Amino acid sequence: MSLQTTFMGIFDTARICFPTVVDAMIGRVTLERCDERLDWWARKVLEDADVDLVVRGRENASGARPFVVMSNHQSLFDIPVVFRAIPGRLRMIAKKELFNVPIFGQAMKAAGFIRINRSNHVQASASLQVGASMLQDGTRVWIAPEGTRSKTGALLPFKSGGFRMAIETNTPILPVAIDGTRHVLRAKNFVVQEHHRVVVTIMPPIDPAPYGAGGRNRLMRDVRAAIAGALGHDPGLIHRGAGVATSPA
Repeated sequence: MSLQTTFMGIFDTARICFPTVVDAMIGRVTLERCDERLDWWARKVLEDADVDLVVRGRENASGARPFVVMSNHQSLFDIPVVFRAIPGRLRMIAKKELFNVPIFGQAMKAAGFIRINRSNHVQASASLQVGASMLQDGTRVWIAPEGTRSKTGALLPFKSGGFRMAIETNTPILPVAIDGTRHVLRAKNFVVQEHHRVVVTIMPPIDPAPYGAGGRNRLMRDVRAAIAGALGHDPGLIHRGAGVATSPA
């Protein structure tokens, strides 16, 4: 483990957050500038932790079309990993607590990250509408449908909000499996572990149109099965009734 790497990550995060907040205050923040800072930050954080990042299936995310990117969630290190793995403009739907962190939360808001309050159905629905609007503008919107980090790497039940957004906007879902980030930074831990391999598998997009509004649960199961299969989990468990939550977000 390395406290030095941990503090370097905090410092590098501050290096992009402070100027973004200042830009927002004086009215000169742009998505392009935020894209550049996010790209620099993701690259730097992974290099500092000596993460061996392997990306499979990047061709499935090529082009400029928008996607609802859906991944499993193992670690806070999922964030720089996904920003390095997925090409194009990408923004994350993140829990509201992150936006309460001084400077960091303000920078997230200024950069176009989407705040979601999963305990409030009305606010969660409003957040998903913001995501839908960004999709229409060509931004790829990333959501972790588990809603929280898995401590063991096993997939948790999926929440349905992102699937509703994909169906209502007729936007393909891009399933992404992340394997290894929990060894770099475990859930509820803040000390970075160096020299680990992280494998990201980007699967072919899934078109929500054939499912329709009435097929949302089936769409959830199929996306979850794709991610589970890439992780080497047993997809059959999903089709025996596991893995679908009723919570909207």
